Amino acid sequence: MRRITVTGMVAAVLAGSAGAAAALWTGSGPAGAVADGHDAAPGQFPFAVEITATDIPKPDGSTYDSACSAGLISPQWIVTAGHCFHDVNRNPVSGPPLYHATATIGVAELSDPNAVTVDIVDVRQSPANDIALAKLASPVEGVETLQLPQQAPAVGDELTLAGWGATESTNPTPSTQLRYGRVEVSSVTRTTVLAHGVWPEADTSACTYDSGAPYFSGTTLVSVESTGPDCPHTDDETTLRVDVIADWIQQEIGQ
Repeated sequence: MRRITVTGMVAAVLAGSAGAAAALWTGSGPAGAVADGHDAAPGQFPFAVEITATDIPKPDGSTYDSACSAGLISPQWIVTAGHCFHDVNRNPVSGPPLYHATATIGVAELSDPNAVTVDIVDVRQSPANDIALAKLASPVEGVETLQLPQQAPAVGDELTLAGWGATESTNPTPSTQLRYGRVEVSSVTRTTVLAHGVWPEADTSACTYDSGAPYFSGTTLVSVESTGPDCPHTDDETTLRVDVIADWIQQEIGQ
């Protein structure tokens, strides 16, 4: 189980390694995101989305809070990890979130008065990989969006990662500061992209609560964070290809 953070209702879907959603998060902690990354400047990545989920039910009847990261691809739709939206048994599900989930958009620090926070009202699970589309209760106007890719990524491509996750796997907490780093594609499979950190450090990597974070080139969304080793690390991170479901995304958000 790994970086399965729960972006809306998924939260502690997996408590595990680099991606695993820290099983239960209660209270605040030091700000941080993307292990050994760099603080994003205001307005640098307005399409980077922070997802907060509260009162997520557990099989024993108790609840917990959690978080995920995502990318804005249209005024009313975001892309994140599929495991960020699940039922009480942690099975990914489509439809209205089973607990309260919100998306905060357009800022690099959650305390920014310009932050826009919108409820997530619907989820569509990808038919091909661990990616989900999430619909916002209302459109967010005037915010730059990520574009869908028209071709597959290639080994050696350099991508930017921006997320709201923790900076280490020990006692992780969701971040209030957006952080970013750059990675290089190590290999490409039918549905995934493996990538390792290159800047600002060789161990720059996604961490807990970065599940669903976008990897992009310019403003083109290439892949989405899924899972990886405990952060920070120099190994490959597993991310999910967006190009293989681009047509499906267009069909879903066009309905």
